Amino acid sequence: MKRATILSLTAASMLFGGLAPSLAGEYSLSYFMGPKHPMNAAVFTPFAEKLAEVSGGKLTIQQFPGGALNSVPPKQYSILLDGVADIVFTLPGYTAQLFPKTNVVTVPTICPNAVECTESLIRAKAELEDEYDAKLLAIWANAAPVLLTRDKPVRSMDDLKGLKVRVTSATDVPFMEALGASAVSQPVNVINQNLTNGVIDAIAIGPSAIGSFKLHEPSNYLTVGSFGSGSAFVLLMNKGAWEALSAEEQGWVDAASGDWLSRSGGAGFQAAADRGMAIAADSGVEIITLPDDEVARLDAAMAPPLAEFEASMVGDAQAGDIISLMRGDAM
Repeated sequence: MKRATILSLTAASMLFGGLAPSLAGEYSLSYFMGPKHPMNAAVFTPFAEKLAEVSGGKLTIQQFPGGALNSVPPKQYSILLDGVADIVFTLPGYTAQLFPKTNVVTVPTICPNAVECTESLIRAKAELEDEYDAKLLAIWANAAPVLLTRDKPVRSMDDLKGLKVRVTSATDVPFMEALGASAVSQPVNVINQNLTNGVIDAIAIGPSAIGSFKLHEPSNYLTVGSFGSGSAFVLLMNKGAWEALSAEEQGWVDAASGDWLSRSGGAGFQAAADRGMAIAADSGVEIITLPDDEVARLDAAMAPPLAEFEASMVGDAQAGDIISLMRGDAM
């Protein structure tokens, strides 16, 4: 039985000129993080191992980590559509205009942690998967964001006024700005340097990123409060590659993916979030937990844009209906 293997960026470039291999039965999986990222252990390798197992080694996965096929995180979906990679990991928040229904999961009050946010996405999956011109293999979430700052501790909503805060998705912008900050969406691979250099004043992100991207290094303060819900992540397969499979082969892919794999991603992110908080504390980052009255102020400030958002259309659906699905209100 073949096993999933990992090529370094240098090896991938030398052997394949930046393109995925085309060996029969072998499919390329592209992601922009390093091979030690928690999602390799939680999603990529379990998927590869299960696919090899159920197919008797007839279908296997070749991993291309660290941006070997494309180093720009927001372009992972593009390289899938172009056939550069057979399977990609990506964040729908990076191209929020393409996936407005999926990105509803980031808005305040939906879910508090990676496990529950993943269940929110699974509940709404039938409504979300038509946003993707691809086979949706798994969809999961990280934990709700914390706020990391270098120069100014955030101990109340008043401290957010005027700060330039990085958020994951354009969907998050109106909520952060309702708190008095200036919000900008940036991919995760630039935010450590941007906080270090003062390009941004703060980072709003799930705490799993602290360890993965060494965010404790430029940060002196970490604030736990009410800054939104988790962000969505997806594992996608090129539609042409999927449709070229026989019915039996599609059954193998389905057995190696789906809700169990999504839940593995959510559990992996929750464990990584706990580790991230521990890393920050052990590194001397001051952990600030906002008191209940300040959390109530944040929630009250975000209520008007949330109501406006619920009344808006996201793709072909009303945002409020997607929120109800994700919360499980209709169940």
